[in-house]
Amino acid sequence: MTDFNKILDKAKELEAKMRESQENIKKIRVEGVSGSNSIKVILDGEGEMQKIEISKDILNDEKTIIEDLIVAAHNNAKAKLKNKTNEEISKATGGLGIPGFKWPL
Repeated sequence: MTDFNKILDKAKELEAKMRESQENIKKIRVEGVSGSNSIKVILDGEGEMQKIEISKDILNDEKTIIEDLIVAAHNNAKAKLKNKTNEEISKATGGLGIPGFKWPL
């Protein structure tokens, strides 16, 4: 019975660490860039776009180019967010992967 109690204690500890990680993830801000920093996109920890900056230098470019640069900056920010989220989860789990668990990013 003692082993079962140890397992429960570890599970509670992991749950608390995961809850803390989720709160830390909400505070994350990442910046994605494209076009030599002509487009910047800021995402929060939940993947919501918080800000977009467009350099005046590219406003005369073709619309499709600007659209592509926005998509590229967003994808860059999303990749950075995924890395930061994975780092935060690794802190909580001690580097243990949770089989079948994926963050929705």
